[in-house]
Amino acid sequence: MSEKNFDIVIIGAGPAGLSAAIEAAKSNLSFCVIEKGSIVNSIQYFPAGMTFFSTPELLEIGELPFTSAKMRPTRTEGLEYYTRVAEYYKLNLKLFEKVVSLKKKSELFEITTSKDIYRTRFVIIATGYYDNPNLLGIPGEELSKVSHFYNEPYQFFHQKVLVIGAKNSAAIAALELFRHGAEVTLVHRGSSLSEKIKYWILPDLQNRIKEGSITAYFNTTVEQIELDKVHLKTDRHQFSIENDIVFALTGYHPDYEFLRTSGIELDNETFAPLLQNNFFETNVNGIFVAGSIVAGKNNNSIFIENGRMHGREIISEIVKRILK
Repeated sequence: MSEKNFDIVIIGAGPAGLSAAIEAAKSNLSFCVIEKGSIVNSIQYFPAGMTFFSTPELLEIGELPFTSAKMRPTRTEGLEYYTRVAEYYKLNLKLFEKVVSLKKKSELFEITTSKDIYRTRFVIIATGYYDNPNLLGIPGEELSKVSHFYNEPYQFFHQKVLVIGAKNSAAIAALELFRHGAEVTLVHRGSSLSEKIKYWILPDLQNRIKEGSITAYFNTTVEQIELDKVHLKTDRHQFSIENDIVFALTGYHPDYEFLRTSGIELDNETFAPLLQNNFFETNVNGIFVAGSIVAGKNNNSIFIENGRMHGREIISEIVKRILK
């Protein structure tokens, strides 16, 4: 391994991380962006046919226009846009490189990855949350038929599919699977579908449930998953249904363990990093957070459209400290 020195190391190459990198480039700071996967890795996990809720201008970074054929851009358009932005600014990206540890060594931070060692004055963590699913913690969750990510419906034609959850991801998956020939059952521990489902999707799903095209069980939990069936439980009784595939779309969370081992304190209730100022600096002087990770488990409060703004505030503060 070689040792490399920078003013700033940004961990995470999503929109928030890229936005911070662009601001660093504009300020003539030395930096690199370390990402354990590909560029905007979380968006790679989104369903293939997904459209963003936000309009293109609300997804823009680096003051480069995001053009789309429709009012709401697709996942593919998003991937192409962010890749194009990174190329335009010639961002120093270290892709498919996992951070192993982040420690303070004297006046600098030392970041050890799967490929190198980096030393830096400041760190920005913008790792998001989408890579870390909320596990059910039940027998059978480890089976190959179970996935916490949904991509596209075609291979599940004529399959008995269980979708666990009642928010946007679950709603989109249930509807697409139904329309491509799967026998879909939706299970949710709550009493109804989430009101936060996109307004053009919610009535569609409600009507499919009402007409019986999609079977839905509310106030119901999954107790166990087997190769050919799943066991369900309500307040009143237990029962089983035949099953081929399970999509457990129960949400995601930041990598709390990495934050804690880096010395960052988390709120006891939300698990959000505790900040010491308005520049998104954690309790560890010199370590900042950006993007959805700022909100901890309340990740429905920070999206690309507001998380992309964090980098400008952070870099502005870092520049002031460097110039002192």
